[in-house]
Amino acid sequence: MIQHEAMWFFRSPTIVHGDDALQHLAELRGQRALIVADPNIRRAGLLDPVLDRLAQAGMQTTIYDDVEPEPALPTIQRGAQVTAACGPDWIVAVGGGSVIDAAKAMWVLYENPGLDLEALSPLEPITLRARARLAAIPTTAGTGSEATWAFVITIPGDPPRKLGSGHPLTVPDIAIVDPVMTRTAPPRVIADSGMDAITQAVEGYLSTWANDYTDGLCLVAARLALGYLVRAHRDPNDAEAREKMANCAVIGGLGYINSMVGLAHSMGHTLGAIFHLPHGRAVGLCLPYVIEFYASPARPGDVRTRFVELARFCGLDHADESAAAHALAGRVRALAQAIGQPLTIGEAGVAPADFEARLEALVDSAMNDTVIFASPRQPTAHELRQLFRCAFEGRRVDF
Repeated sequence: MIQHEAMWFFRSPTIVHGDDALQHLAELRGQRALIVADPNIRRAGLLDPVLDRLAQAGMQTTIYDDVEPEPALPTIQRGAQVTAACGPDWIVAVGGGSVIDAAKAMWVLYENPGLDLEALSPLEPITLRARARLAAIPTTAGTGSEATWAFVITIPGDPPRKLGSGHPLTVPDIAIVDPVMTRTAPPRVIADSGMDAITQAVEGYLSTWANDYTDGLCLVAARLALGYLVRAHRDPNDAEAREKMANCAVIGGLGYINSMVGLAHSMGHTLGAIFHLPHGRAVGLCLPYVIEFYASPARPGDVRTRFVELARFCGLDHADESAAAHALAGRVRALAQAIGQPLTIGEAGVAPADFEARLEALVDSAMNDTVIFASPRQPTAHELRQLFRCAFEGRRVDF
């Protein structure tokens, strides 16, 4: 783990959680609110209680619900135009990670007209909160976007690519984590978002930027996902499991955004962009192979991991790093299998010919992904090519 000697920051929204947390919306102060959502959220009736409470706060409301999964840049740009026309004091994102990510990007463009999102840098100053603030209300338990300043959008092209971006100022002002808002999530969404949660927790703990402030958050999030995801997937009426997974997503989001994720996300970002796989499904599929890669006996001598501590916290007691890593990888695969997730890229529906045709694009895009730098073991292009092949075929990583 890198020891940071310079000044460091821990960023977090105000988090309102538990039953009836949604009531906090009635306490917001402002004249106009823009609600960002997707069509499924509106059809499920989840906007109704939000509208009711914003009305109690005396706000006029406008709805932008054209956000698609893995939102594309043109969607963000159209949403920014709607935002400018509305002139909100509050942007209220109601949805999963795609909706909350879209709302963050729209917010940036609303307050910084003409900014190129592809050129957005966490190190360069931008203007935020001069015109509006952001409230995030998650309806899934996975990405933790409600607790982070990161967002991922799709840049159209051939092949399309995922842009992982953000700015320390784009952390929401308020995250309202009301378990009742996740009650309509279908099993497939619960599974995909849950695999995102476990991947973020594990990668946040293993990151070379991990620190004392993030370790406990990532450990607790990993244990919550392993303990409650299967229950939440099996029974949508299991209120305890639903609440625990909602907490897991936020806690893991706070952990990883203040430490960073790694190689499983780099691989998953490009898999999702090129083959149109949901984000959580893609990163969760890659995680066991990345764990094996980090802990391989062939790894360079300067690679340091913490699998013994991580596995022990998750109930897997092994004294050796390699044994602990393989036990953890096996536990993640068992979890994925129990909730119907694919264990290989082939099982995810990618045909062998399509995989081979896009392999070099996968490698190139993953090598240039913004989060790969925090991985405890940095792959060469050749190693990354082998990793993708292992993930496609289901072979154990031994290099």
